[in-house]
Amino acid sequence: MNVNKCYFRHIPDEDKIDISFLLQIKESIRQFNLSRKSSEHIESLCARIGTNVQKVVNKKSKKKDGKEDITVVVKIFDDKNNLLPEKYTCLELFQLEGPLKVKINDHIYDIVFNSPWIVNFNLPRSILVGFPVYPENLETCYSDKKLSVFNWYRGLVVNDKGNIIIDNHIDWKFIKSSFYYTPISDDIKMKLKLECIPKNTVASGPSVAVITKNKVEAGPGPCPFETRHLFTEKKLKNKSFRCVTYNILADLYCDSDYTRAVLHPYCPPYALEIDYRKQLVLKELIGYNADIICLQEVDIKVFNYSLSSFLETDGLKGLFYKKGKLVAEGLACFYREDRFRCIEDEEILLSSAIQTESYLKSIWDAIKHNEKLCVRLLDRSTVASATILQSCDNENEIVVVGNTHLYFHPDADHIRLIQGGIVIYWLNNIVTKLQKKYVDKRISTIVCGDFNSDPLSGIYKLYTTGSAPSTLADWKSNEEQAISGLSLNQPIALGSACGTPQYTNFTEGFAECLDYIYYDKKNLDVEQVVPFPSLEELKAHTALPSIVFPSDHIAVVSDLRFKST
Repeated sequence: MNVNKCYFRHIPDEDKIDISFLLQIKESIRQFNLSRKSSEHIESLCARIGTNVQKVVNKKSKKKDGKEDITVVVKIFDDKNNLLPEKYTCLELFQLEGPLKVKINDHIYDIVFNSPWIVNFNLPRSILVGFPVYPENLETCYSDKKLSVFNWYRGLVVNDKGNIIIDNHIDWKFIKSSFYYTPISDDIKMKLKLECIPKNTVASGPSVAVITKNKVEAGPGPCPFETRHLFTEKKLKNKSFRCVTYNILADLYCDSDYTRAVLHPYCPPYALEIDYRKQLVLKELIGYNADIICLQEVDIKVFNYSLSSFLETDGLKGLFYKKGKLVAEGLACFYREDRFRCIEDEEILLSSAIQTESYLKSIWDAIKHNEKLCVRLLDRSTVASATILQSCDNENEIVVVGNTHLYFHPDADHIRLIQGGIVIYWLNNIVTKLQKKYVDKRISTIVCGDFNSDPLSGIYKLYTTGSAPSTLADWKSNEEQAISGLSLNQPIALGSACGTPQYTNFTEGFAECLDYIYYDKKNLDVEQVVPFPSLEELKAHTALPSIVFPSDHIAVVSDLRFKST
């Protein structure tokens, strides 16, 4: 920060004013940060600033020479050096014309209002060669990320004699200016530093630098997804678009002693940490050059501070849909902004919708007297999302992109079939409304997700044949909750874009095809299915996740094309 400026920032959502300045006290410079209510009068504000500074000044003075307390006086002046009336509130200062100054004892500052500001960011603990590093948890005020500057540096942490160099004494060498940086082999055993300079269209704010806690390390070697990237090297155009669905394994299900000791004991603990897995997920996703990405098991913080900010640099806009209850994970849908624009989006909590929506009445009427079933079904936090996208290249085409993650329990085929029915009935209802609203457009449906259901399940039959009759074994997967007399039917002609691969989920105790991209066969064709990893690759480190697979699921990737009208 500039030592001659005092920064005032209005934070409307919290109805507060943040104030920051530097002050030299003895031989050192100290940064002061205060938060005050917007309605506070400047008389009280000046007194508070004075008290805070006085505590530090007197503490230093007593340590040095035992002098008596020093009184700190704070005053605010206008551009003509007139003392401002004490009746003004903090917020009213922002509305005054002309520059203002604040005097703290003998030091005079220019007040800067709403300067671009870095509130927070950090760099990951795990830094690997070949995997992108970027400012995580980036929070800014009055700043435009696209206009801001991000400067990367590297430096040796050990000198010629083998002694460790403290961060402040490292000889930093400039690398490049970019939002993210992918370390190379020359960076191994070095630390990285990132300097962020916040900017908007009219001003620059104080720069902030962060240094990695750990040194750059070698990567895990070739990852199977890099072989898959050979099939997705080019972005698609015209009538073609690429779709991905991927359960990325939420950290809240991965970061536990049970996970490390029982579920995935073969996987090194460091490779289960979200800091490590995020790097693999991001490199994998960006290498698919996808136009639509549907994700499941997305931690809220991972979406806000990693996925969204990083994928945005590649032109992908993300929307997040939280699960019900207090579950801190959910669904995400990303779309490439130069290929699609989002014209609407909706979310549904399945347990709530089945009791209230008229298009689901036939399902609810058939099960509502089955008490044990209803207790279990209504206790689920399962949601589905619908992101309605209009093609930028083909204005006549609208795509309803559904995304969900159904209940997992082994004895719950009946629950999943009901949930799958709710989702497709809901999506069909959305399509019907859109057809009335956009009478000159063609509406297509894509349904992505982790359905926790294999190709022999009732859901697969319902989606690909249009019918799930009452005779299906799924309805009796739990005898105490067995359902009779219920058949499901839906009119959208769907196919599985990637067919029925042997595995989309591969753990030591269970492996099956559970993830699908269902597509509208009437309006869309499949142009390419990106090959899945081989069994040898899946078993190379026993199972998934591993040092080269960030999740226990495999991304499902397909190129689709709008049929000619």
